[in-house]
Amino acid sequence: MNLSKKYPALWRHYLALLVLLPAIAFAGTGPSSGTPLKIGVTLHPYYSFVANIVGDRAQVVALIPAQANPHNYQPQPDDITRAMTLDALVVNGIGHDEWASQIIKAAGRGATLPIIQANASVALIPIGGDQGGAKVVNPHTFVSTTAAIQQVFEIARRLGELDPDNASAYRHNALAYAARIRALRARFMTRFAALDLASFRCATTHAGYDYLMQEFGLFVSAVIEPRHGVAPTARQLANTIEAIKQADVRVLFAEKHFSIDLAKPIEAATGVKVFALSHITGSAYSADEFEVAMGENLETLAAAVEYMQR
Repeated sequence: MNLSKKYPALWRHYLALLVLLPAIAFAGTGPSSGTPLKIGVTLHPYYSFVANIVGDRAQVVALIPAQANPHNYQPQPDDITRAMTLDALVVNGIGHDEWASQIIKAAGRGATLPIIQANASVALIPIGGDQGGAKVVNPHTFVSTTAAIQQVFEIARRLGELDPDNASAYRHNALAYAARIRALRARFMTRFAALDLASFRCATTHAGYDYLMQEFGLFVSAVIEPRHGVAPTARQLANTIEAIKQADVRVLFAEKHFSIDLAKPIEAATGVKVFALSHITGSAYSADEFEVAMGENLETLAAAVEYMQR
């Protein structure tokens, strides 16, 4: 029996349904469905970067709690649950968030979650002032303006590939955000231009500020912590004090939220002036956190250089 002839109207509806089935099957599976992307981030600066890139066109999800110390973080069950819901994850990928791979693996997303390597286009530098002299890549590219802008553009490019419908908006937002970061740097470039930088010598409690120093032609003479969160041994502390004295270091930068106490014995033994820099972590996640923290860091750096001019 020829059903198309006996029931022509029913047959037309059947054919129409066959045509629609692929669209129905794939509805709601990606950005084209109208559902915003859920973009995970591992670090505070990346929350700011992504939030400014996507605006209201995607959701930014912090992978770990805001107050967690990312240097020695241990994954928690809630992190794994969050990872299961993500459409992409932005990572540092060069030593600052290695725990992210554990979370992704535990969530069963190793083969399905797109990973955006924020530092893919950044010119990396080694840690300065390391006591062992090893050429270890410094992962703190986000404590910078130049490297931050490079990461913003890389993240925007990758998000555009994942979400073509919003790629133009992401590029536009990234350009506007980068312009604000450049303007922030320019204000301090003018201020630094009037200062004598040649005689500046500094030490840091943590090797997190080389990219920031590099932007202004400054270098770190000594780093106190062998690794973040690991207190130096008596011998390492003695070596640091000796290095500070020999290099005529008068300024010590301590980490604002984690290592002020570590700076006190150095200050007492050498007479250095202690200034606090932000590692851009430990506070609430927000779109403006990076700009606020970097503004404070640049103000502190300028004040330290001015102190050396006295």
